[in-house]
Amino acid sequence: MTDLRLERDFSVSPDRLYKAVTARADLLKWWGPEGMDVPEDDMDFTKTGPWFSVMRNSEGQRYKVSGHVTHVSPPKSVGFTWAWHDDSDQRGAESHVTFTIEQTETGARLVIDHRDLGDDEISANHEKGWSSSLNDLAKLLQ
Repeated sequence: MTDLRLERDFSVSPDRLYKAVTARADLLKWWGPEGMDVPEDDMDFTKTGPWFSVMRNSEGQRYKVSGHVTHVSPPKSVGFTWAWHDDSDQRGAESHVTFTIEQTETGARLVIDHRDLGDDEISANHEKGWSSSLNDLAKLLQ
């Protein structure tokens, strides 16, 4: 299994960054790679329980992912399982994501740990997706 770790610094307080990565209203503004929107969701990372989102690209293609929020530790971290759905809405292989917030001298750092991704190609695809999503998160927090 391959793991992925990304870090991005933001010039906001740790509390603000935590809200941006857990509250539905903020999540919907940056969730998914750039150019995607989220027409359907049940995302609330402020409490444990099931979640899902459907991301849609500019051509109308839809990509569903779901899981279970496994831990919530404000304002430090939130963790959740992650699995893509196929065209028949069947969940695929499950991985686990943890968002960790760290205070820095200039604001806060988001660390994304995405574990159990399968192989290097799957990890590389997720790295592209998360990196693009983080660009939208940066825009939200400006």
